[in-house]
Amino acid sequence: MSSPANPEALLKREIGKIGVATIAMNGVIGSGIFALPAVAIAQAGAFSPWLFIICGVLILTVALTLARNASFFETTGGPIVYTTEAFGRFIGFQTGLLIYVSRVAAIAASAHLLVSYAVPLWPVLESGAPRTIAVVAYIALVTILNAFGVRLGMTALYLISILKLAPLLLLILVGIPEIDWGVIAGARIESSDTLGETLLVLMYAFIGFEFSLINAGETRDARSAIPRTLIKTVVAVAVAYALIQLVAVSVGPDLGESRTPLVELAKRLMGPTGAILLSLGVIFSVGGGSLTSLLTAPRLTYALSRDHALPAWFGAVNERTHVPVNSILFCGAFSALLAVSQQFVWLATLSTIIRLLTYALCIAALPVIERKLPSQPGQFKIPGGSTIPAIAFLLTLWLIAHSTLQNALVTVSVVGVGTIIFWFSSKRAIKLRETNNP
Repeated sequence: MSSPANPEALLKREIGKIGVATIAMNGVIGSGIFALPAVAIAQAGAFSPWLFIICGVLILTVALTLARNASFFETTGGPIVYTTEAFGRFIGFQTGLLIYVSRVAAIAASAHLLVSYAVPLWPVLESGAPRTIAVVAYIALVTILNAFGVRLGMTALYLISILKLAPLLLLILVGIPEIDWGVIAGARIESSDTLGETLLVLMYAFIGFEFSLINAGETRDARSAIPRTLIKTVVAVAVAYALIQLVAVSVGPDLGESRTPLVELAKRLMGPTGAILLSLGVIFSVGGGSLTSLLTAPRLTYALSRDHALPAWFGAVNERTHVPVNSILFCGAFSALLAVSQQFVWLATLSTIIRLLTYALCIAALPVIERKLPSQPGQFKIPGGSTIPAIAFLLTLWLIAHSTLQNALVTVSVVGVGTIIFWFSSKRAIKLRETNNP
């Protein structure tokens, strides 16, 4: 274990373009797409595929802006690096903490959801000690996989990605001939108030692409590989989501109350075998999402430690595995603690709004970064200059405005705790500098 003056030098660049795409895809495709088609049908009916297309366009404006940010940096941290460069250490710290808390909560929520899907196969996992043991055991497994190095973690992620995508792609291929284009084309547009609330819910299925930005310090040719690969992945996922919803509305317009809409959809299209395949796809999708979270979230505490906003312990990099193992183990333990003490619904409240707030901060950081840092040859650029970032910023604020009071209170609480942590860390850093430079 080592904590040199430049711990970034110990990180090994083992993630290529395929790895960037895999991380981004797993960050986005989690539990949301398996549940939200029913919500969309219940609230928007035949118009719901258009809502998925609108969400895809909205998230693309954000992804383009963050990709431009990424083209200036090759260090670990992603949003932390961007906001620190633009607004200073305090805002950078708060950005990292917000993303970190949302990710840890997501890991805990995913563990609960994964065990819940296993209940029909093993009813003893419904509640009590067996459920708690299963939740903690799952988190421990993905923690260990990541602690043994980026290569092992990525290998597991590649395998899970194939297993989660195959059922979804099969559902799309089998379902496309069943799409009723006439009904969808003539669907009635929702009112503006309902539209905003529905889009806010559906955005849960699209967030998470920023995961691929965080591991820049372990990505080969990060300035070039991350931006372009990120955009291609976001576009591909958005198209897949729209196709899935088109199939869902055409084959299952009555699925608005279903708890497992895609499983029911697969059963109608492919029989019991299709339902089993989609059920397995859910398990692997949730597993891939939490594995991605444990690959990326510890890099946030590592980056904050590197910037002296957290104790040096979090920045220690193992010289054999080349990963910030202390941050990984802490993330796993924190996730397990949340999973044991809270249930899925509470954990889910830390999701979309917190992420949208960090998106807004990163978007606001871009013009400052462009003024401060020189451009590089062949650097990723956004078509239309500042127009798309401006649209992304306004749309993000519009979506945040549709949040509930509970969402706002959770976010304010995280920021309040972060302010206290930052104050103590800053005092410690000052004392350290005074000791080293008497």
